[in-house]
Amino acid sequence: MDEAPLPEKDARLLRYLKTLVTALTVTMIAGFIVLIAVIVMRFNAEGTVPLPDQIALPDGVAATAITRGPDWLGVVTDDGRILIYGLDGTTLRQEIAVTPGG
Repeated sequence: MDEAPLPEKDARLLRYLKTLVTALTVTMIAGFIVLIAVIVMRFNAEGTVPLPDQIALPDGVAATAITRGPDWLGVVTDDGRILIYGLDGTTLRQEIAVTPGG
C-alpha cells in the first residue's frame, strides 16, 4: 500500500526531530569518548602521595596494610600490631597492640 504524503508542517517537524536525535547521538558519543579518555589518563597517572621507598619493620614481621596521615605512616602487621612511623619510614613513633574484641 502506498502511504499518504505528509503535510509540509509535519515534514518540517520530522526533519527537526531527526536533526535533534542526530545531534544528541553525536553529543553522547563525544561525551563517552571524553569519559573514557579521562579514566585512562587518571589510571595512567603516577601516585600523588609520596611514600618512602622502604619502611623499617622489626625482624620477622610482615606488613598487611598501610595508611598515610598528614605527617605519619600507619602499618598494620601480621602479628596484631599497628606501628606508627614518621614520613621517613624509619622513626617509630608509636606501637599499638590490636586485641580481639568480645
